[in-house]
Amino acid sequence: MHSEKAQGVVIKTFSGSPTGLRDMINQGFRLVHLQIKRLQRNTHRRVMPLREFSEELLRAPHHVGAVCPSSKSLGLAMAEAINLTDDRLVIELGAGTGSITQALLQQGVPANRLIVLERSEALVRRLRQRFPTLTIIQGDAADLPTLLRDQCQDIGNVVSSLPLRSLKPVAADAIIAGILDTLADGGRLIQFTYDLRRPSVPEHFGLRRVTTRRVWANLPPARVDVFDYRLT
Repeated sequence: MHSEKAQGVVIKTFSGSPTGLRDMINQGFRLVHLQIKRLQRNTHRRVMPLREFSEELLRAPHHVGAVCPSSKSLGLAMAEAINLTDDRLVIELGAGTGSITQALLQQGVPANRLIVLERSEALVRRLRQRFPTLTIIQGDAADLPTLLRDQCQDIGNVVSSLPLRSLKPVAADAIIAGILDTLADGGRLIQFTYDLRRPSVPEHFGLRRVTTRRVWANLPPARVDVFDYRLT
């Protein structure tokens, strides 16, 4: 009987004796057990965000406004629209399960400059577990000036995943007004929408759209709009 190493487990190869056979079988069971545990951990990481998203969708569909979490492609498109040369704060609205939050961090947004806002208590708990170093606030985006009263005029980028087009006009207007009350002069609003034809932000606010990008690798396909905000 001799030893071989596979997947971090030393396996004794059978050389003909009954004792060697029992040892080999026991090592095989241990290896299978370890592989099952690895598979369970990986599956848990993938399934948990989707399960929590689905539960929130069933509980408050008008607040979620999507059928599944944002894809990596959409997260990347949102993150790439950030002005990284602006050293003011980045505010993310409607973080959900954290797909776009992760993309923002990977794009280079410093954790100490990123503030995340999410309405759902369950999703906030999940976000705080996933991103323990971030400032994560539970609240309504319409109350943004109150929630961020100490950070007003120091916000350079707002990244919004809020379903503005599926909200009542009065609710959507309140959210945009709150964003503009907190966004600093020369700041940037990044908003995505599933409506590929109409503007993602109501036109009567007079925001100038500087870039737009369609993301087909998302369910459903989305469009990312970038608006510059000027006080004058």
